[in-house]
Formats: sequence, structure tokens, C-alpha cells
Amino acid sequence: MLSSYRRIFAAPGTLAFSSAGFLARLPISMTGIGIVTMLSEQRGSFGVAGAVSATLAIAAGALGPAVSWLVDRYGQRRVALPAAALSVSAAIGLLLCAHFGAPAWTLFLFAVGMGVMPSAGAMVRARWAHLYREDAGRLHTAYSFEAVVDEFCFMVGPILAVVLATNVLPESGVLAAVVALTVGITLFTAQRRTEPPVHPAASRSGGSAILNGGLIVLVLTFIATGAIFGSVEIVTVAFARAQGHEGLAGTVLAVWALGSGLAGMVYGTLKPRGSLSTRFFAGVTLMALSMVPVLIVSSTVQGLGGLLATGAALMLAGLAISPTLISAMALVERLVPASQLTEGMAWTTSGLALGVAFGSSAGGWVVDASGAAAGYWVPLVAGALGVATALAGLGRLRAGVTSDEPAEAAGQPVDLER
Repeated sequence: MLSSYRRIFAAPGTLAFSSAGFLARLPISMTGIGIVTMLSEQRGSFGVAGAVSATLAIAAGALGPAVSWLVDRYGQRRVALPAAALSVSAAIGLLLCAHFGAPAWTLFLFAVGMGVMPSAGAMVRARWAHLYREDAGRLHTAYSFEAVVDEFCFMVGPILAVVLATNVLPESGVLAAVVALTVGITLFTAQRRTEPPVHPAASRSGGSAILNGGLIVLVLTFIATGAIFGSVEIVTVAFARAQGHEGLAGTVLAVWALGSGLAGMVYGTLKPRGSLSTRFFAGVTLMALSMVPVLIVSSTVQGLGGLLATGAALMLAGLAISPTLISAMALVERLVPASQLTEGMAWTTSGLALGVAFGSSAGGWVVDASGAAAGYWVPLVAGALGVATALAGLGRLRAGVTSDEPAEAAGQPVDLER
């Protein structure tokens, strides 16, 4: 297994930009929970804290693709550095307003400003695509590796933010995210020789990547997928509290992410068959079906045993996540031209962010109305909507993937040794 991953790092500079990219994307998993923890402790209100965090998520979803469009047109270094500087400045403004008790509207203002944070994950994948566009096997492994890195970020980031905020200073979780973003983007953009070339004329004439019909299908499906993520998180916290073990909620969610990470590691070493669109649809379907055992277990088993059983069911559910996301990113790489790749990937991230916001709200509403266990109906329904969306758009995905799709994506095994 490890030999497959060693091969993708054979190219000079790959370890440097991937490592810096990990640090640069860590703040994505820290800022939201860091803001909630900070403001809830400072102001004693989860309402304001949640609203500010949701404002940040919506702003990032709206502004992120625009920043990535600029990245494709003018280059990663020229855009990511000033965008990160603006995001860091807004974060510092939010921290100062929170610390000195400024009016609530100032918090929302600076949360919007933080939404220009550059998409490090999209920029890292764009570099991999530039290096291995003609080597489908290594590109598949590289995307798999980055999916695992994403899962690790979302396992470590929230825990780090909460621990710092509750044990050091309320502001320290967000402050740590600011430091990670500053150092990560600085180191990442310093890797000049692996930066993809800029195609300003192609970007200008091609319009926005979201005009691509296949990409629209992916984004809409990812909204449903994000709703699964957002609802599972809030419902699991509520379910753990209802069983009298709220402190184990983070562990249960970490196990869910662990299942996804392990699946991604294994998937990256395989030579998957079938078209990319078919594999993506299969993954979306498995994600939806995997919510059925979670709902059954949480509804029938109570106490600590019920929580542990739900955790086990979630770990199995996590096995479908990374392979689905890996196929989706590979689809983006085939659907949009190289001159729009960063923007295209950022649109899928925006879809996930929007879905997380919807899922969190819906999950909380159902928990309040019908109890914690009933809340797991929300990810199941979201999964079903994702399947319906992917099925309806399957023709567009197949038509949008060009005929020069690599052998790996067309169902022929690829020699990873080449």
C-alpha cells in the first residue's frame, strides 16, 4: 500500500506543497467550532455564536469560488497571499471585537470578511492534476491521499480548537487557525516550481466553471452530501447527551471520520473499474444506504451501549465517504478545462458548506421537535435526495466527461508502476 503513495511523491516539490497545503487547510475545520466555543463562553449565548459561525460558512460558500476563479486566472501566489491576508485581518478584527465586547453586528461583518479564505484543498489538487494529468493511476492515488488529509484535518482541527478555547483562552482556538492559515499559505505559495500555469485568455473566454452542466450536478449532489455531514454532527452530539455521555460525542464523530480515512487510504491503492460517473453514483447511493443502520441502532439501543453501537454504525458509514469524494474530484478534473480547475473544485466545496449549514439547522430542528434518535432521519433523507439528484444528472456527467478519459476512469486497469 505504502509503495503506491511513495510513487506520487517522487516528483520534486510534491511533499513540500502537500505538507504546506495540509497546514493551510487546517483552519477550515477550526474556525467554525472555534467561533462557537469562543462566543458561547464570552457571551453565554449559543444563538449568536451559531449565527456568526453560519454567516462565515455562507460567506465562504459564496466568496470561495470567486477567489478560486481569480486563482485560475492570475495564479495561486498572486491571489492566495492577498486573499489570506484579508481573511486573517478579518479574523483579527473578529477576535478584537469579541474580546472587548463590541456590538454583535461587528462580529457578523468580520465573519463575512473571513469568507475570502483561499481554498487550499482545491489549490493542492490543482497542482497534483498539473503534475499527473497524463498518469491516471498516480492522479487517482494523489486525490485519495488528499481525501485522507481532509479527513485528518476534520478529526484534529475541531478537537484542537475546542481544547485551546476551553483550556487556554476563549480566543485561542480561532487564533491558532489564524496562525495556521498564515504559515500554511506562506509556505504553500513559496513552492513556485509546482504551481500550475495560468491561462488568462482561456479563463476569460470560458466564463465561470459553474456553467458546466456536469459540475452543476456535482454541486447539487454535494449540497445533499453536506447535509448528511452537518446533520450527523449535531444529531450525534444531541444523541450522546441524551444517553448521558456527551463527552463521547467527539470520539464517535472521530470514529466516523476514521472510517472514511481508512477507506480513502485503501481506495488509493486500488485500480477501480467502471466509469467515474458510475463510481460516483454508486458512492452516493452507499452513503445514503449506510444511514439506515445508524437510524435503526440509535432508535432501538439506549444508554452507553446504544452510543457505542451508533459509533460502530457510523464508522461503517464512513467507509463510503472518501471514495465518493475522490471520484467527484476526478470528475471535476475531467469536466472542466485546466484553466478552471481550481474554481471547479471550489464550487464542490461550496456545495458541501451550504449543505452542512442546511443539515445542521434541519438536524437541530428535528432533535428539538422529536428527540435525538429521530434526528438521524435527516441524514437519511438528505442521502436519498443526493441519490435522486445524482441519478437525474447521470446522463450529464457521462456526456460531460470527454472521450480522452484515462483508462483508469474508463474501466481499464492502470499500471501504477509506470
